Amino acid sequence: MELSLQTRAVADHTVLEVGGEIDVYTAPRLRQTLIDLVEGGATDIVVDMERVDFLDSTGLGVLVGGLKRVKDKDGTMKLVANQDRILKIFDITGLSKVFPMFGSLDEALGS
Repeated sequence: MELSLQTRAVADHTVLEVGGEIDVYTAPRLRQTLIDLVEGGATDIVVDMERVDFLDSTGLGVLVGGLKRVKDKDGTMKLVANQDRILKIFDITGLSKVFPMFGSLDEALGS
């Protein structure tokens, strides 16, 4: 499966919509997109993963790297995920305590 990435500005946030699979093959594209966003001045990023079908440890590493990068610029990175299989990965790894997690894009933008 392919990875789809779309960015858009919503109020003072940059929303990165991610769809498909985030794995060892597609994670480099996500990593580069996050790097480009932060280097381009985005400091409040919302990663919408509602359409993500699969996430592996490589993808988790990219998200953690993106969080570190945006925090270095005094920014925030929120995740939107509502699928049990994706949420379970964050719970098992303890990353649900590291990332602000939301069940919908509206919740993330409103916080």
